[in-house]
Amino acid sequence: MREELHKYTMITGATGVLGGAFVRAALQNGERLILTGRSEEKLRMLKERLLTEKPDADIKIYAADLSNEGSRGAMTEKISAEGLLIGRLINVAGADVQKGVKDYTEEKLVFQCRVNFEAAASLCRFAYERRAKGLEIINISSVSGIYPMPYFALYSATKGALTSFSVAFREEVRREGVKVTAVLPGAIPTREDIKAQIKGQGLWGRLAAKSPEFVVKKSLKALAKNRAKLIPGFWNKVMNATTKFVPAGLRTRFIAKRWSKISKDAF
Repeated sequence: MREELHKYTMITGATGVLGGAFVRAALQNGERLILTGRSEEKLRMLKERLLTEKPDADIKIYAADLSNEGSRGAMTEKISAEGLLIGRLINVAGADVQKGVKDYTEEKLVFQCRVNFEAAASLCRFAYERRAKGLEIINISSVSGIYPMPYFALYSATKGALTSFSVAFREEVRREGVKVTAVLPGAIPTREDIKAQIKGQGLWGRLAAKSPEFVVKKSLKALAKNRAKLIPGFWNKVMNATTKFVPAGLRTRFIAKRWSKISKDAF
């Protein structure tokens, strides 16, 4: 009973659209929350809104730049010092910078690699150290990580690494009752630039795109079933299954032709 009083659900990228959907689901389920994001102001505003909806909610906020080891370490030290235990970790934070590698600055290259993979892996280790009984972990990866993607190379590489890490880590800790699920969504209509990109892909884009609420629902269901990986949405599953039979060189050239026309950097 004493452990339950210190058991929290930790959500990274909490002020984003997908992170916010996970936050609302956890709030509705009566979970105690640890929320993190880069902006202290946005976290405070989010907490205020949540407390308006549920005044008795237990919500703790920690602003941190997850791509920075020092900032990340300061946050985890505070959580540990307050005696909080992690019952569920949901790694949502990520950077979907999209452009040719030659167009990156060194700073942006390091940032994307660290926030997409290093931070998630680091927080998995932290959650394991500070785990409550029956720790559960969701790592938000991407279908973009299934194959190498020219002009989306860093994003696809880091998300592929996160999926691989999640499956391997799951095996390491499963005998201790820890669940780890990697979720590989397709496009999610969050920011306006992503909505425009989905629209530009025509029928396939509309079929493959899934709402944040859909992804959250399917992710939590997959976690409850202790699934190693989840690709939310029928058409995303079809894409994954059919493209396996396309020769790697042809697949890579097709992706390069399609994605070379798109560039975005919202971070």
